[in-house]
Order: sequence, then structure tokens, then C-alpha cells
Amino acid sequence: MTAVNYLDGSGLRGALIMSAEYVQRHRADLNRINVFPVPDGDTGTNLALTVSSIADHLRRSTDTSVGIVAKAAAQAGIMGARGNCGMILSHFLLGMADAIGDRVRLTVAEFGQVLRSATEHVYRALEKPVEGTMITIMRAIADEAERLRDSDFVVLFERLLIKAREALANTPELLPQLKASGVVDAGAKGFVHILEGIAGYLAGDPLVALEEMPEFGAEPAVFAAAQAEYSAASEQYRFCTEALVRGSELPTQETVSAWLRERGDSLVVIRSNDLLKVHVHTDEPEAVFAYLRGFGELATKKAEDMQAQHAVAERAATGHMQLARRPISVVVDSACDLPDEIIRAHGMHLVPLNLIFEDRVMRDRLDISAEEFVEQLKTGAHPSTSQPAPAAFIEGFRRAAEEGESVVAVLLSSALSGTYASAQAALKHRAESDDVPIHLFDSKGGSLLQGLLALKASELGEMGWTPERIVAELERIRAQSGFFIVLDTFERALASGRVGRGKAWLGSLLDIKPVLDIDAAGKLVPIDKVRGRKNMMPLMLQVLERKVPRGAKKMRFGIMHIGAQEVLAPVTREIRARYGKDAEVVTMAGTPIFGTHAGEGAWGIAYLVED
Repeated sequence: MTAVNYLDGSGLRGALIMSAEYVQRHRADLNRINVFPVPDGDTGTNLALTVSSIADHLRRSTDTSVGIVAKAAAQAGIMGARGNCGMILSHFLLGMADAIGDRVRLTVAEFGQVLRSATEHVYRALEKPVEGTMITIMRAIADEAERLRDSDFVVLFERLLIKAREALANTPELLPQLKASGVVDAGAKGFVHILEGIAGYLAGDPLVALEEMPEFGAEPAVFAAAQAEYSAASEQYRFCTEALVRGSELPTQETVSAWLRERGDSLVVIRSNDLLKVHVHTDEPEAVFAYLRGFGELATKKAEDMQAQHAVAERAATGHMQLARRPISVVVDSACDLPDEIIRAHGMHLVPLNLIFEDRVMRDRLDISAEEFVEQLKTGAHPSTSQPAPAAFIEGFRRAAEEGESVVAVLLSSALSGTYASAQAALKHRAESDDVPIHLFDSKGGSLLQGLLALKASELGEMGWTPERIVAELERIRAQSGFFIVLDTFERALASGRVGRGKAWLGSLLDIKPVLDIDAAGKLVPIDKVRGRKNMMPLMLQVLERKVPRGAKKMRFGIMHIGAQEVLAPVTREIRARYGKDAEVVTMAGTPIFGTHAGEGAWGIAYLVED
């Protein structure tokens, strides 16, 4: 085994990516033993979503400076943090990044100092640090790292892992809820899994699972989250509420904490540069969202009914089924154009469509981003598109079924793609043992119309709605909502066969920009045209005004673009000037699936009417 005497950016990146794999591997186990601070059975999922946000961001990085990688990991953690465990881990990474500063690499002695600073940062940041949780493991390894300042990193993490497991074994002695249920703390165990991944990576053997921690009691408490008492004594507030705000003039962490303290508990707040992330258990989630909107753009918001979550866990335990952590798990295909941060915030499961170049197939959003696709368009690339194979949906449904009592899939219009048919085929080939009900919903739309419907499905599921009721509500909303797009060029529409060569030539000659609508049947139809790029925005806003029903009050909007980011700010301003300064507007670079047919410079508006 080769000694590792320093840690640089490449090493930290690889270690954190591997740690995410370890957490993913143990997600279901962490959900089962989750009883603190409330038995809602979601710690494994929340921690897995947080570390996957970090890993996905780091995979796109090539920096070799440990300081740059640490800052990137901290920012990705804040954006993707879910639940108490994810927020605390993000604070730890933020403390690490601050302590590392601009250093290119770290020695073992320096790393020990960084761990101490990161741990102290977490203790200072938390309203009420509770021993027996993740923070106890952090403090234990910081103590051990300072004692082992003369070792190498491989030996250091072997010893840190031993110390972390000892501290984990003691967590039931520090928290009565854990001892009563016969389990260790789920968040603390998740942090140990992170250390396992790092230790395995540094030892050069990352794919071999390290020794498991023993469970406590005669048998593992498989349904500890369901069996633990959920009462006002353990949790007096109902909604697990989270939000991410972006802004240039955000308030201090202390200011936000003081306001939220009067309205809830389990409070964790992170403020870093232009990001503010909040986690709080409250009975007033809408009041929290309204307060945060006053400081900037509310990028994500979520309010989960913890009583509904615990009821699901109880039903699973009674039926001797695998523990589900939520009533509804949502599946959506990548044509939805929802930002990654919204997909992660609500725990949606994304099934990618395929982009076919001459000699290779690339999965939308996984193998190629919207921005990378636009660069390909500029070089003259002419790919085609294909729906996901049934096998991709089978895998997506399997992952969703691990977390939800039922699954709702919100899919690209069956009139535009074979995606819906592929999902139907997947249902016919599921294993007989797959007994989680799956409900398919044809959005009769695409892009952010489909995305906003998926977001609505997630929100209703978080409130405890049944899948049948959710699908009925989506049908009602879809009937009064829509999406339309303006093309800047005929080139891609011509290449895809959507427009004839004669019309394309005449349109280009006259500088005509066609406006296409997804109609009630989910088909793409021309509805208007405009001459010249400068006239595109006024016409699109006129179309929006014609389409939104008079008197509608509860609305949200989406703006997508294909290499036309310059339209986002002015169109957002106009929408809020016309429909209210707090109107929710989701913006996103359009999926390559749409970009392939719409071409560079196209952009569209989605509107969801919920009255």
C-alpha cells in the first residue's frame, strides 16, 4: 500500500465522489433506522441527494488545487443540501473550505487543523448542537486527526474510521430515542459511510465495501422509523420546510435564524456569498417562503408533511414491506427542462432521453449538458433524438419505488415522442415482485410545461395526496395551461423534417420567426409569426396575455432557451410586472432534445394556471 503524504485537489475530488457512492449504497438502511430528530425515515435519501449534488458537480471539475475543489464541494453541498443531515454536512464542508483557503495541497498535520476548524464551524452554526448525532462523529475524528499529525493519509483515515465507528456505537447512550429504538443515529452512520468511501479511495481499493457497523439489539430495527413514536412531545411542527435563495444583498445568517426561531425548530441556516439555504420544521411554510422572497430569487422551496411520511412508514411496517419514506415518488423524463436543483430538492427521479450523433449515443443531461449541446450546434452538428428504452424506465421506476409508497411519472407528450409508449412497455416488463403502484401521466406537453406539472405532482405528494387525486389535479391544471416557443432559425426545423424546404427558404429570406404552440392534444402547431428578432419578445408576451385566463390568480411560469440566455432577465421582469412581483418564474437552458429541433436562439414560455 503506497503512502499518501499530501492531499491535493484531485485527491479530494476523487475521495468525495467515492464517498457519495458509499452513501448511495446504504441509503435504504439509513432510512430504516432514522428516528431522530423525528421518525420520518428520510435521512438516507436526504444525505444521498446532498452528496450526489456534490459528486455531480465535482465530476465536471479538473482543478488540482485542494482549496478550489473544497470551495466547489461546499457550494455544491449548499445548493443540494436536504434535511438536517445534508445541511450539517454542508456546514462542515463550508468550514473546511474556509480553513483550507487558497492552499494547493495539504499535509496530514494541516488536514488535522482543517478538521478541527470545520467541526468548530458546525458547532457555532447550529442553534442547538445535539450530541449523539453527526456532530459527535465530526468531533471524534477531529480529536484523532490532531493526535496522528505525523502519519500519512492512508493510515490517518484507517484510524479516523476506527474512532468514528467507536463514536457511532456510543450514540445510543447519548440520545434516549436511539436507545429506545435499538439503533444508532442515522445521520452519524451516514457520516461514517462518507469516511468509508474516502478511506477506500485513499487505500486504492474503493470498490470493496469496508466492514459494516453492527446493528444494536437482538435484530436490526428494520422499521425503527415506523415503530418510533411520532407525537407533539417529539415534534410539535408538521412541515419539514427547505428553501434556497439567491441574491446579492442577503441578510446575515443570524438575522434569518432569529426570524425563523419564532416559527419553528430543527433550524439550520447557511449563508455563503450569494446563496442562502434554510431548513426548518414549521407549521407556516408559506410564511417562510414569503419572508425569503424579500431577499432575492427563491430558487427552490419544499414543504413535506412529516405526519404523512410517518404514516407511510407505519403502513410499510404493518404490511412487512420495504420501508417507503414518502407517500409519492415522482419520475420525470429529461425533456422536462427543470433545473437540477429543483429535481434534487424534491427528490424526483430523472430518466434521460437519448441524443444520437453519427457514431455515439449520449444520454441527455448525463453525458451532455444543454450548454455543451449549444456549442455542438455552433460547430454544425446535426444529431437526432430517441426516447428512453424501456429498460431505462424500469430502472427509474425501481429507484422511485424504493422511496415511495406509489409512483407518479409525468412524461413528455405522447404526440411528440415515443417516451410515453416506452414507459408503458416498461410497466409490462416489471418483475412480479414489484408491487409499488405506478401511475403514468401524459403531460401533453414538454419543456417547462411538463416540468412545472412534475413539480406540482411532487408538491402534492409531499402534502400526502393520493396518486389518483394527484393525476386528476394534473389533468385539471393541464387543461388551462400551456407552452409556446419562438424559433430564431429554420435550420434545425428543416433538418428534423418539421418544416418544408420551401417554407424554410422563404421564412429565412423575409426574416420570419415562427411561433409554435403545444396544443391541448400535445401536438406542436404554428400559431403566429413575427418579423425580426427585436419583435420576438413583444409578440411572445402578447401571446401569453391571450392565453392566460382572465382573472387567474394562482399561476407560475417557466422560460426556456436554446443559447438565448439574454432573454431570461427581461422576460422575467415583464412577467412579474404583469402578473405580480412575486410570480414564480423557473428559468432553464432547454434540453438538447428540444434544441435539436428548435435550433439555437429559440426560446419559449410555459404557464401553469392552478386556480
